[in-house]
Amino acid sequence: QVQLVEPGGGLVQAGGSLRLSCAASGRTFSNYNMGWFRQAPGLEREFVAAISRSGSSTDYTDSVKGRFTISRDNAKNTVYLQMNSLKPEDTAVYYCATAPAGGILSWKNAYHNWGQGTQVTVSS
Repeated sequence: QVQLVEPGGGLVQAGGSLRLSCAASGRTFSNYNMGWFRQAPGLEREFVAAISRSGSSTDYTDSVKGRFTISRDNAKNTVYLQMNSLKPEDTAVYYCATAPAGGILSWKNAYHNWGQGTQVTVSS
């Protein structure tokens, strides 16, 4: 079992930037693909971005391409989500999660271990 902790999040104005981090402990972090998902009130949890265990492959949902960047530091057991040009519609609770290596990065059902979530609010 991997434990995931997500400090960060917060309130930012539209057009601003925020970096989320997710620190993992427990089993070997580098064995897992890592993903970021978000859930807005009344909506289902949706895929945002993911990165393969080596960091060589990434995937993004269309609405964040060119604005968000996912990265990881396996030496620090941490995955990051750099969010630029934020929009009010990016407001949600953001979750990081792990998935076994080799799967489809964007497939939510592959992710079986979730952080507690962190609130991101973008004001207009």
